[in-house]
Amino acid sequence: MASTQVLAGTITNSAHDFSADGWSGGRICIACHTPHNSDTTVSDAPLWNHEITASTFTMYARTSLDGVITGQPDGVSKLCLSCHDGTVALDSFGGATGTSSIPGTKNLGTDLSNDHPISITFNATTAASDGGLHNPVTTNVTIGTGGTKTKTGSIDAVMLSNGTVQCSSCHDVHNTFTVPGKVGEPLLKVSKAGSTLCLTCHDK
Repeated sequence: MASTQVLAGTITNSAHDFSADGWSGGRICIACHTPHNSDTTVSDAPLWNHEITASTFTMYARTSLDGVITGQPDGVSKLCLSCHDGTVALDSFGGATGTSSIPGTKNLGTDLSNDHPISITFNATTAASDGGLHNPVTTNVTIGTGGTKTKTGSIDAVMLSNGTVQCSSCHDVHNTFTVPGKVGEPLLKVSKAGSTLCLTCHDK
């Protein structure tokens, strides 16, 4: 089913608005994107400008896991971890080596064994094998945390990245669907109230 959308989001004043940080030069987008001399090796984000992590991660691993983890974070998740693993400075972009590390709980480190699995396949076969997941191809959902910005489509279309669960499956990196400034909803595509975010994919 084709997705329908109403978009009116803004990254301004979101957690990814770095314009108040001295190293940004008052710019918002520059830490991740650039119109010139971008990193053309990155296919998962346009005009990429940030240094990419070279860390080796300890991944989530349980015998109950039905999906297949690719081995290491890939796709957009690796780009997210290029700030959030704490090994690359926030201001390491445009070829410069920065010194501003990500603070507090936003710094996930390189041990992801106690975090929701990422870079994991999620398709109809995974759902059937698990028995506790919605079929991502046939299950339609609406993303948005209660504001005017929503998008409706299958789980596969609006939450997954090339059939895999990535950081961007739950997190709304550009603040397109998140109510600005909503407390306790850190750039989420779906509200976590009543475990709605979890139950979007998990059939429990």
